[in-house]
Amino acid sequence: MTARRVRSLTLVVLSALVVVAGSSIARAQAPAAKLDINGVWTFTVMVDGAVSGTPTVTLKTDGEKVTGHYSSMTLGEADLTGTLKGAALEFSFSVPDAGDVIYKGTVENNNSIKGTLDIAGGAVAGTFTAKHKE
Repeated sequence: MTARRVRSLTLVVLSALVVVAGSSIARAQAPAAKLDINGVWTFTVMVDGAVSGTPTVTLKTDGEKVTGHYSSMTLGEADLTGTLKGAALEFSFSVPDAGDVIYKGTVENNNSIKGTLDIAGGAVAGTFTAKHKE
């Protein structure tokens, strides 16, 4: 193989690598689809491996700020506040005689959230899944 042929093949391979690398970078930098958690959600709360409640939670976002309302047979009614940073959701509210309730989760998509909850500084802890009500 001649030196000229080797240089030509090298340029072709390098050009292909630049194209592949460039398209990978473009895909990696493409903005993720915006999560929309606004609306009414049905939560399923698990404590000690058993379902302990199915609260209804209404969420509204304004940038990273989250506000809304929590309603359950167990903890009653409460307004909530929190944040949504990327897919990380956290909100909290206070319940008379029970203390602070903190939910932390990951928004998997516009219809699903999973995470943990903490009541009264660890007195009660559990997990939850949530589905957007239709």
